[in-house]
Amino acid sequence: MDAKALNDFTADLWEREITPALVEYIRIPAKSPAFDPDWAGHGFIDQAVDHMAGWAREKIKDLPGATLEIVRLEGRTPVIFIEAPGDASSEIGDDTVLLYGHLDKQPEMVGWSEGLGPWEPVIRDDRLYGRGGADDGYAIYASVTALLALQAQSVKRARCVVLIEACEESGSFDLPFYVDHLAPRIGSPSLVICLDSGCGNYDQLWLTTSLRGMTGGRLTVEVLEEGVHSGDASGVVPDSFRLARTLLSRVEDATTGQVLPPVCNVEIPADRVRQAKVAAQALGEGAWKKFPFAGDTVPITGDIVELLLNRTWRPTLTVIGADGLPRPGDAGNVLRPQTTLALSFRLPPTADAARCEQALAQALTADPPQGAKVTYTSAGAATGWNAPPLAPWLEAAVQNASQATFRREAALMGEGGSIPFIGMLGEKFPDAQFVITGVLGPHSNAHGPNEFIHLPTGRKVTAAAALILADHAGRPR
Repeated sequence: MDAKALNDFTADLWEREITPALVEYIRIPAKSPAFDPDWAGHGFIDQAVDHMAGWAREKIKDLPGATLEIVRLEGRTPVIFIEAPGDASSEIGDDTVLLYGHLDKQPEMVGWSEGLGPWEPVIRDDRLYGRGGADDGYAIYASVTALLALQAQSVKRARCVVLIEACEESGSFDLPFYVDHLAPRIGSPSLVICLDSGCGNYDQLWLTTSLRGMTGGRLTVEVLEEGVHSGDASGVVPDSFRLARTLLSRVEDATTGQVLPPVCNVEIPADRVRQAKVAAQALGEGAWKKFPFAGDTVPITGDIVELLLNRTWRPTLTVIGADGLPRPGDAGNVLRPQTTLALSFRLPPTADAARCEQALAQALTADPPQGAKVTYTSAGAATGWNAPPLAPWLEAAVQNASQATFRREAALMGEGGSIPFIGMLGEKFPDAQFVITGVLGPHSNAHGPNEFIHLPTGRKVTAAAALILADHAGRPR
């Protein structure tokens, strides 16, 4: 491909069409089903689907034989499914590449800066602020644009299917049903391109090599049937928060943050340690300075390699919510009847999530302290993913794509989050190669306040995807 023509093509389409389309998409509060149980009644997910499908349906008219369908299974969030036939004059026409993304969003979250908001798109200094632009609204636009860029230069490619789901932020619980339903039309992909991951900086293409698994749930400690005067009861009735804290110490070292059950810890593969060392050199202190630390807070360790391994290959516990605790201004001198904590455990990519879930539940509920009523309700478990080794052609293609778009070498690094779809595909298509990349870089703050997409990176990732598709078609067989 002509790299300059490719970069010009993608930059032009991003400026004229994609950025305005993302602006309108951000306005749609298409929260994932876990955060909007009445999503069907509210209609925002359907609105986002129609918005994206409308744009894509017009663009694929330039792709011979391409079709788009909004697939709906009863009671489930819809998916957008695009089929674009490959080069019919070559055997690559029978091969398949699957490009994946999602359109559902996380909830609003508090703490947005003045002038910004989850559903109010604002562009400042190449950053488009608002919920969902980077996670993962841009994916369908980037996927279709990559195909159009190849068509514009008459570059051969394999058959491509684009799958955009609407349940990812809820754990993709609807997706397996669609993968089975669409199996004959998906085929057997030799390459999966997922545009729903992160980047260590905005200076080079980043390939995700692993994803952590996760489990979690709600821990409730009850000590009374109703609240009582703290002056009367304290020293007699145990405080439910203290008991909850005691239970947490069974599964986490409060000083180091180490998750204790042995089943939750794994040996980190040597190649992932080597890649972390290279990534640490590329990122430097940016590996931790990208987070908005308050006051004099410092990271858990000053060793950047260890920080990268902590967030990608070691288990962690985060208390993400609480109930039974009134707001400080509403708090009376009452010994509360119960405390509920919402727990989120991130698990190493190769840990068995089901076994971890069982071990954590057992540790939290066995032999309740002081006979308190303790319950733990699991929110489910999802095993992580460790990428298969890159084929030589793909390793070269990724580096070529990064140099042609970012003018710098590509970097490889694990991610601390989860993309359930990737693990599912890894099991279904064990021979497939994976390109997991994205635009969620420093300060982009997915799921939190002030989320943004760095527009130049979006353009470059789009062009990189096109180059990888071209190299895939010409790979050795």
